[in-house]
Amino acid sequence: MPAGPRPAAAWHMATLFISDLHLHPERPAISRCLLDFLGRLDPTQRLYILGDLFEAWIGDDHPEPAYRPVKQALQNATAAGVEIYLMHGNRDFLLGPRFARETGCTLLADPTVIDLYGRRTLLMHGDSLCTDDREYQRLRERLRDPQWQREALALPVEQRLQFAEQARQLSAAAGRERDAALMDVNQDEVRRVLRRHDADLLIHGHTHRPGIHRFEDGGRRRERAVLGDWYEQGSVLRASDAGLELLSLPT
Repeated sequence: MPAGPRPAAAWHMATLFISDLHLHPERPAISRCLLDFLGRLDPTQRLYILGDLFEAWIGDDHPEPAYRPVKQALQNATAAGVEIYLMHGNRDFLLGPRFARETGCTLLADPTVIDLYGRRTLLMHGDSLCTDDREYQRLRERLRDPQWQREALALPVEQRLQFAEQARQLSAAAGRERDAALMDVNQDEVRRVLRRHDADLLIHGHTHRPGIHRFEDGGRRRERAVLGDWYEQGSVLRASDAGLELLSLPT
């Protein structure tokens, strides 16, 4: 169970991880929660956003006024010296270099390996771990295809907005009908990616099932930290020399 909200001072000299905010104009409280969170960061911290910052992103020419304060808050934080790294999710995979320039964020590949206080750590959005959902994996492969993305970005903004809204509705309907087990990670795939990247810690989002899981694999102790979503409250994973802690933020 995530801990309650902590003061900004408790995050000093920490690395913070968030994902699955799914920002949308219809959910202004979550945007305000994020703006408050970003405004309290300082240069002793690093922030990793592991996908689905936005409910949908139809390109860096996206005109949505509700997202301008978010972009400005990211830019303010990075200008103040906070390192912010951003990974694509399954909803905002069209975030591109223009967004990175305007906010000062650094785009990360999925997956990415970092050194986290001496631990070789694998960062992922997490959707590629849900290998039991073969229908979704086929769709993911198509949407991540560079040629498909170039063709999508060449469409008029209004048409892209219509497609995004249709996709959002279809995704919600499919989620209600799909077996919950299919939408979770496959533990064998978790083991495979950790072995492939020679990592002992995996941090990911996507499943909206926050928790810290410890297990043994071939005599080696490994750990998987799952980030929470921001539907009802904010959710942050704090990493430091002392270890990992899941925290919640009030909206």
